[in-house]
Amino acid sequence: MSEDTALDDVESEVEEAPEDEIVVLAQKWKKKRGSLIMALHELQGRLGYVPRESAMKLGREMGIPLANIYEVLTFYNYFKLESPGKYIISVCTGTACHIKGSPKLLHGIENELGIKEGESTPDGEYHLQGVRCLGCCGLAPLASVNGKVYGKQDVTDAHGLLENVKRDEPMHVAAESADAE
Repeated sequence: MSEDTALDDVESEVEEAPEDEIVVLAQKWKKKRGSLIMALHELQGRLGYVPRESAMKLGREMGIPLANIYEVLTFYNYFKLESPGKYIISVCTGTACHIKGSPKLLHGIENELGIKEGESTPDGEYHLQGVRCLGCCGLAPLASVNGKVYGKQDVTDAHGLLENVKRDEPMHVAAESADAE
């Protein structure tokens, strides 16, 4: 066996693995009534978004037309059809955060990254989204990056938030409480 043939075999195995996962996923949900949303949630949970090819494969395996899958994908804003960035920045726009200035924070991040809400940076590093509520109203205004909370943000310092994200320093409530004493 030549080195090129061995490399081709490895590459084809890598390309087939996601399809095998989709077959397993489809079998898990296929016979459960109303399970398409759950299957799509699980698929997005694994990949970070729902690629067209994966949606097509899932549809074939579950016996659901692609049009029906896209009805669900485009109706619910939770689903992403394009790969999000490495860092998914969610800025809370709920009432408490809005009053405390989250629109300014969101606008500052847009300017800092050169993208609009709902977009990803060209390098795939960041994806920016506004969300209705993160359930941490006492920490308003806040952002969440890949599930880590950055609370009580200075709405005029989007650059500072992004620097903390790069250093992976989410807000620590306990540390902040100790500083206040």
